[in-house]
Amino acid sequence: MDSLRFIGRALRYRNYRLFFAGQSVSLIGTWLQQTALPWLVYRLTSSVFLLGVVGFLSQIPTFLLTPLAGVLIDRLDRRRILMITQIAAMLQALLLWLLLVSHHMSIPAVLILSFLLGVVNAFDIPARQAFVIDMVEHKEDLGNAIALNSSMVHAARLIGPTIAGVLIGFAGEASCFLLNGLSFLAVIVSLMKMRIRQRPRAFKQDSLWQGLKEGIRYVSSHIPMKAVLALLTIVSLTGMPYMVFMPVFARDIFYGTSYTLGFLIGASGLGALGGAVYLASRGGIKGFGRMIAGASALFGLGLMAFALSKTLWLSWGCMVLVGFGMMVQFAATNTVLQTIVEDSKRGRVMSLYTVAFMGTTPLGSLIEGWMAHRLGVPITIFAGGLICLIASLGFARYLPYLREVMSASATMSQGEISPSQRLGGLQQL
Repeated sequence: MDSLRFIGRALRYRNYRLFFAGQSVSLIGTWLQQTALPWLVYRLTSSVFLLGVVGFLSQIPTFLLTPLAGVLIDRLDRRRILMITQIAAMLQALLLWLLLVSHHMSIPAVLILSFLLGVVNAFDIPARQAFVIDMVEHKEDLGNAIALNSSMVHAARLIGPTIAGVLIGFAGEASCFLLNGLSFLAVIVSLMKMRIRQRPRAFKQDSLWQGLKEGIRYVSSHIPMKAVLALLTIVSLTGMPYMVFMPVFARDIFYGTSYTLGFLIGASGLGALGGAVYLASRGGIKGFGRMIAGASALFGLGLMAFALSKTLWLSWGCMVLVGFGMMVQFAATNTVLQTIVEDSKRGRVMSLYTVAFMGTTPLGSLIEGWMAHRLGVPITIFAGGLICLIASLGFARYLPYLREVMSASATMSQGEISPSQRLGGLQQL
């Protein structure tokens, strides 16, 4: 019982409990739609290239707009930004439902609405990441809150695709879009009921561009941030596009149905949930450098094995490993960044994290969509996993050097190195 309380210690904050409850409902709806939409596109077109295009359009706004969104997140009320983004995402889901049930759905409409949702997410995702500090009063519980966030996301990833597989079979994709739209009401209500103590923000009169350059300079001068973000970028670019090809494995390799699709995506969610619980049970960030390297390697190996597998149950096990490795790397990176960043730059740093995490994925989706069309989906997935493995080994080999550099920096006077740089030394990781 004590261990369970330790794992859920961030839930003692009322605002975080409201957020956790609302998001838990909304994220299940999100995964309903994320499972149904690619299935709809593949059912209508049988084109792996179009699957890549949909993935590209839904996430390229994250790459283009999120850095500027981070500047606004540091200047404006984060809860108000989240209210706007949640309402906009709800309208997008309901419009998908309306087009499908009225028989006006078309591939151009899917592409446009996917792009519009990407614009919403470019503001929503970094705002959500930065908003955690506003709900959790004590910084020592920040890592636990981030891990619980991730457990919530991936519990929904386990539940949502499973439900979607059943709903698509019985009621069609439109039911998934409708339920997703309605699910946003839960998080909107939770945001309205919060009592947030406004943190002082030093509002600057400089332009958005100047604010963006300040955030980039801050990250580029911080060795630990650069190192973990570089690895995250490579893994997201080459490994994460595997998701858009799940309908191909479900239908053409395993000769299954929408149930098979939900089964595979749910396996990844199960592994990710296990990784989130593992991280929530830890205190502090000691050892996170090795953990990030190991999780990236596991993610790459899981993808390679999945690409080679011809057996559904073996592939399911590979997806569990993929989900675990992905979750631990992304959440551990998030925790390290949130722990060492200065609050005045939190929105910008988390926007760059979002670009590395999700913004590079559309480029990977487009590239790998072309590769899959030319070389086949299994070869494409295997190549992405191999690159992730090589990158993780390079990061692990580089860790001792980074520790030496930061240990040397830690001996400097206080005027020569900032407190966040001393805290962020990878010798602590």
